[in-house]
Amino acid sequence: MLEVQGLVAERPNGPSRLSALQIGPLRADEVLVRIAGVGICHTDLTALAGAVPFPFPAVLGHEGSGVVVEVGSAVTTLTPRDPVVLTFDACGECRTCRSGRPAYCEVFHALNRSGTRADGSTALRDAQGAVHGGWFGQSSFASYAVATERNAVRVPHDVPIELVGPLGCGLLTGAGTVVNVLRPESGSHAAVVGCGAVGLAAVMAFATAGCAHIVAVDTRADRRALAVELGATEAIDPAVTPIKGALRAVGGVDHVVDTVSTAEVLDAAVRGLRAPGTVATVGLRGPRNPVTLDQTLLLGGRTVTGVIEGDARPHDLVPELVEQWRAGRFPFDKMITTFPVDAHADAFDAAATGRVVKPVLTFDQTPKEHS
Repeated sequence: MLEVQGLVAERPNGPSRLSALQIGPLRADEVLVRIAGVGICHTDLTALAGAVPFPFPAVLGHEGSGVVVEVGSAVTTLTPRDPVVLTFDACGECRTCRSGRPAYCEVFHALNRSGTRADGSTALRDAQGAVHGGWFGQSSFASYAVATERNAVRVPHDVPIELVGPLGCGLLTGAGTVVNVLRPESGSHAAVVGCGAVGLAAVMAFATAGCAHIVAVDTRADRRALAVELGATEAIDPAVTPIKGALRAVGGVDHVVDTVSTAEVLDAAVRGLRAPGTVATVGLRGPRNPVTLDQTLLLGGRTVTGVIEGDARPHDLVPELVEQWRAGRFPFDKMITTFPVDAHADAFDAAATGRVVKPVLTFDQTPKEHS
C-alpha cells in the first residue's frame, strides 16, 4: 500500500482536511501519478457544496498534473517518468467516443462521477475505510492520483509541470468551445461573458482565431484588465453597461461563450447576437437550471448550444495548447496563482470569492517509496 496525503471532504458543505490515505494495487488499465499541482475548478466547489451528486467522504480535484510513477499491466502508451496532464475519463468504445466526441461518452457518469471503480471498489482508503474517488477519473486533490491511460495526456518534459493541470479541464473547456464548436472565421465578432479561467481561455482562443472584436464581460475590474491583456479588444462591466447593449454597440456578435449561464445572461447573450450567430453556454449551476428564451430570435438563425469539456479530444487539444503557450499565443500562466497544499483553505476561499482567477495547489515532489 502507498501512503499518500489527500484533501478529504467528509460531507457536503463541510471542510476539507489534509489526511493520511492509502492507495492499493493498480488495476491493469490504471496509472499512478505523483501530483505536482492541481487547479481548483468551479465544478469542484459545486460538488463540495452538494449541488453535484457525489458520494462522501471523498477526495475531489480534477485538474491534476504530475509524473507517472507506475503503470498497470495493460498500459501501453505511458511509462514511468512521463509528465502528464490529467483530464476527464471516457470509455473510448461507445458511439460518441468512436465519433471523436469523448466528452459525451455514454458512460461518462460512471467513469467520472460515481465515486468508485466499475466493480464498486475505491482506490483510496483512510483509517475509517473506503474514501470515494475517481472524480473526473482522477481525484487529484492528493499527493498521488490513480487515473488511466485514457485520461492521462503526456506533455513535454520542459513544461512547468505544476502549472499545466488546468489545461485538462477549465482551459480545455474555454479554448475547446471556441476551436471545436464555434469555429470563428477571421474578422468575426465575439464575446465572452464571465472572465474566469474558462472565459479567459476563450478570449485567447478567439484572439488566436483572428476575431476583429472580442468583448469581455465581467464585474471585476482586474479580470477585465487581464482579458484585454490576453486579447480582448474591449471589456465592459455589466453593472454599468448592459450586456445586450454592449454587444449591439459593436454591430452584434457572431459568437458568445457564456460561462455564467443564468437565465438573464443567456437571454442577453442571445439578444446581442447577429443573425445567424451562436451562444455556447458552458457554466454548471447544478443539476437543474431552467431558462426561458425568445423563440422568435432563434427563428432568425440564432443558436444556443451547451458544451461540456470544450467538446475536445484532450490527447489532441492539450498538446496543441502547450505548443501555443510555447509560442506566446496562450499565456495561461498569467491567470494562475499557486498555493502550497497546506494553504488549501485559503486557496478554496480565493476560488470561491474570485480574488484569484485560477488557484493551483502544489505538492512536495519528493518521491515516496511505494510497493
